[in-house]
Amino acid sequence: MTMTAEAKTGMIKDYRVHEMDTGSPEVQIALLTARIQELTEHLRGNKKDHAARRGLLKMVARRTSLLKYLTRTDSARYKSIIGRLGLRK
Repeated sequence: MTMTAEAKTGMIKDYRVHEMDTGSPEVQIALLTARIQELTEHLRGNKKDHAARRGLLKMVARRTSLLKYLTRTDSARYKSIIGRLGLRK
């Protein structure tokens, strides 16, 4: 159920800004989005797992704050990341 190391490395390579990048907002948002999707699937089958639901809400809030940061600093990067991840409709 959790993300494998190879999948995480692949996501970092896909969303990094420069060669040595591992912690830019784009990478963090992409990793959080993957974890949110996995946890959402888990909660569909385990409706009473309130601890997981709390963790999901914390991850969503963290991703929202990173997206707000990108909106403030560089709107082009914000638009590209939401387009690549399909976050807004």
